[in-house]
Amino acid sequence: MLNEALRLLRVFHDLSQKDLAAKLGVTKSYVSEIEAGKKKPTLQLLERYAQVYGMPLSSIMFFAENLGKEGTAERARQFVSDKVLRLMAFIAERSGKQDDDEDQKLSA
Repeated sequence: MLNEALRLLRVFHDLSQKDLAAKLGVTKSYVSEIEAGKKKPTLQLLERYAQVYGMPLSSIMFFAENLGKEGTAERARQFVSDKVLRLMAFIAERSGKQDDDEDQKLSA
């Protein structure tokens, strides 16, 4: 699952394979082969991935290990949906408060 984790991290950081390859100092085709699971990255290359993404290598490895575990996607989906619902409630609350403040200004 390391290849899929590296692909998802690249997409998350909005990098093309060509852009990432330039930052890593490898060819685009090598990045493509890694992401397709045809080649295995060296430890040194994984360290460069960590530098490019500004995160510890251990976090990349942890992400890769947990990517395919049963229930991981469902837990992540639930976590994100809970955060979105809280954000929407906060926005609605703030919006309602702003409306109340404007009503008070108009009536004064």
